Amino acid sequence: MSEVIEPDLELADRQNRFVSEHLRRIFVQIYRIVGNVSDAQDLTQEAFIKALQHQEQLKDEQKAAHWLSRIATNTAIDFLRRNSRATFCEIDEAPESHMESPEQALLRSEHREYLQDGLRLLSPRERTALLLRDVEGLAAEEVARHMSCSKATVRSHIANARTKLRRYMERRKR
Repeated sequence: MSEVIEPDLELADRQNRFVSEHLRRIFVQIYRIVGNVSDAQDLTQEAFIKALQHQEQLKDEQKAAHWLSRIATNTAIDFLRRNSRATFCEIDEAPESHMESPEQALLRSEHREYLQDGLRLLSPRERTALLLRDVEGLAAEEVARHMSCSKATVRSHIANARTKLRRYMERRKR
């Protein structure tokens, strides 16, 4: 008589909780690196597949968020390297205030476009370091762990990115 193999429901429940707990954060992290919603969706799925396929490597559940962030960052950077490009899409923003004048709305829109254009000038690693440090507010040590490099390398990437952005903005003012 053949034995009935029942799926490990506990494992499936743990995996579902893991994905639901981290899905939004990982998607946002990847989106900020690649700048394209559909690519970020695909890469988020890819990052979770990699993580779940290698979950036996995770020895400490307390480090799961960091481990997953590192997989997500590497997945996004590898994608940018493979495709030698970065694409951006428009994000509809709600007006910051009901009292915003058309001139203020135009200025806000222009500033957003300047920033997006400036970010395109950065290498994937510079963009990642800058976004993790300045937008996500992570410490340099944490950014270094996410990017699998030294703190000095992170500081170099951030300094280079800020210099490139500053020069770009100065050229735009002329």
